[in-house]
Amino acid sequence: MPSADSYYPPPAAAGDWRWLPPDDVREIAGIDAEQLERVFALQRHLFGSFAWGAVVIRHGWLVCERYSFMSQPTSRFDIWSCTKSFTSTAWGMLLHDDGAPAGIHLDSPAYDLLPAGQPLTDPRKRQITIRHLLTMTSGIPGEGAGIFGVTPATGDGAFEQAFGFHENRYGQSAATLAAAPGQHWDYSDPAFAHLSPLFAAVTDAEIRDFMRERLFQPIGITEASWDLLGGGGFLGPHTCPHVGLHISARELARFGYLLLRGGEWKGAQLIPPAWLDLATRPSQAHNPAYGYGFWVNSDGARWRHLPTDLFALEGYNANRCYIIPSLDLVVARTGAGPPQWNEGDFIGGIVAAIAS
Repeated sequence: MPSADSYYPPPAAAGDWRWLPPDDVREIAGIDAEQLERVFALQRHLFGSFAWGAVVIRHGWLVCERYSFMSQPTSRFDIWSCTKSFTSTAWGMLLHDDGAPAGIHLDSPAYDLLPAGQPLTDPRKRQITIRHLLTMTSGIPGEGAGIFGVTPATGDGAFEQAFGFHENRYGQSAATLAAAPGQHWDYSDPAFAHLSPLFAAVTDAEIRDFMRERLFQPIGITEASWDLLGGGGFLGPHTCPHVGLHISARELARFGYLLLRGGEWKGAQLIPPAWLDLATRPSQAHNPAYGYGFWVNSDGARWRHLPTDLFALEGYNANRCYIIPSLDLVVARTGAGPPQWNEGDFIGGIVAAIAS
């Protein structure tokens, strides 16, 4: 039996994840299968009307996999803001690449590299760096100002709205900063949207193509698709950086497993360890639960009573991927709902099922 450290799941066409029958879950994976089943029975009871799927990976074994009615292991869902973690990872790989564009780093002024974002709608935008965009501290208004998503009006473009050239379909504008860059945290999709045309501007490549070649194919993510944003006479199209990655729970768990293994896969270091360490701890003091496109539990405040090394991808409709290195655990959930749920009962119940 291969050890957890040496095991990497082959692509689905070559066998996919190794799995354990319930009778072997406690002995090999150290999890109480009956308690785990109670966690998922509650999920089915509460959310049976939604399409969803979830997998639990421990020590490299698929120990539990459950789906709602009419969902299958191959069912793909838009994982909404979990997409941000993939965008952040692309930037981390790029910035640590031997072939990275000369002079580009986290503290590079974003708008100096983004001709499409000119003219500036607020002179303070000159101070916005790549770091600010990745950590939600750019000052570009977001949910705190009532701006949810990137929602252009008919006849306008998505990136034009993100850059503040036009109001969104609800009459809201991102033109004027809500605060000076670095001085305020706000969950801002318009800010994060900058990262895709910016990536294309400095690399002449799309994030989704970069990730397909450099990460998805090596770890066996073969069926995911990633939406484009813009075009049709407007800026773009470019990879949608904040939502729009469609993936199954099994394949999302592959990404989580790569993170669990420190960015290494079959001897190849796909994600730089320095970036992974940076991205999965607090990035600033305004909101210590946010890293670089990831949510973190370093101070134990986001997920109380759970390990402080827990970090996660989080998206609307209860899309999640939790990684807990100290427990050698990955839990991935994808689906079309519910919009709100008690995730503490879900991930906390799974952690509690781990035998002492």
